[in-house]
Amino acid sequence: MHARLLAALCALSLTALSAAAQSQNPQAPQITVGGVVYGQYLYQLKDSGGGAANQNDFSIQRAYLNVLGRFSGGISTRVTTDIQPNAAGNQQIRLKYAFVGWTPNNGNLTYKFGLTQTPYIDWEETLWDYRMQGPIAVDRNGYMSSSDFGAGVDGHWNSEAVNAQFLFFNGEGYSGGTGDNHKDVGGRVSVRVSKTNDMSRVGGLRLTGYAGLGKATGGADRNRYIGTASYRTQQITLGAEFVSTKDAATTGSILSGFGVYKFNKSKVAVIGRIDVLDPDTDTPDNKQTRGIAGVSYQAQSNLRLLADVDLLSYEGGATPAQDATRNRALFQLQFTF
Repeated sequence: MHARLLAALCALSLTALSAAAQSQNPQAPQITVGGVVYGQYLYQLKDSGGGAANQNDFSIQRAYLNVLGRFSGGISTRVTTDIQPNAAGNQQIRLKYAFVGWTPNNGNLTYKFGLTQTPYIDWEETLWDYRMQGPIAVDRNGYMSSSDFGAGVDGHWNSEAVNAQFLFFNGEGYSGGTGDNHKDVGGRVSVRVSKTNDMSRVGGLRLTGYAGLGKATGGADRNRYIGTASYRTQQITLGAEFVSTKDAATTGSILSGFGVYKFNKSKVAVIGRIDVLDPDTDTPDNKQTRGIAGVSYQAQSNLRLLADVDLLSYEGGATPAQDATRNRALFQLQFTF
């Protein structure tokens, strides 16, 4: 009898000690490693070498390796490397993200410091969901970078009915160095005006605005303004945006429209995008229009295939070099791990 009582008391004591230890260390560090790779086969639709064959090649356009950390007290970290081909076609590695975040009391605000996402590009890439095809218009044409060195805050309210991001940053992008003493500020606010069956931060009928003000290295103005209307369900994505740019005394604009339709109960989707760039609104006949159309197939949850054409026209006429490479057929894949 005494032995049974002693055993019960020991078991109770061990349980109490274990509970006390868990209360003192409520969340053990969680480290996860993963990545995403974009590969492609490119076929130039016009002979680009003056010979009998059109240029074509296989390549890995991007390979990201992500290391994510979660710690007690609302602390999180992310380190991402970016491997991509350089001008010579050789692979080079750069640091894409390296930041620490703090979400006090699991609340609505997350404060970030380091090499982090800029406020707009990550949001539109999530909406469009086909970064595997290529960068969105403001990134492809060099007006914004998807990552930069700075400090800021992300916020979301009412089940993502409103989400926002603000950043104070260098402005030269993650591959452009730290620049000089000049800095940029940028902020985005996205408001869901009507619900759909997609309740994510990009889902529903939304109005989104972005403003970025700053000075480039040397002191020239660098201002960006974007207005976007979008509609997204689990089956359909539609988006339209207007971008106004100012670099020193040059004012430019971009009009962009895109859509995705996923066939019901199928892994097949069709995509389309049109981007119209006017790099200098005071100069006539300098617009560039890019049209993208393709069909994708979700082979597995971590493997997506895309066959598409990427066609670029120049309002004022293309140079021979531009004419040789402006129209392309692509077979692309995205796999995550």
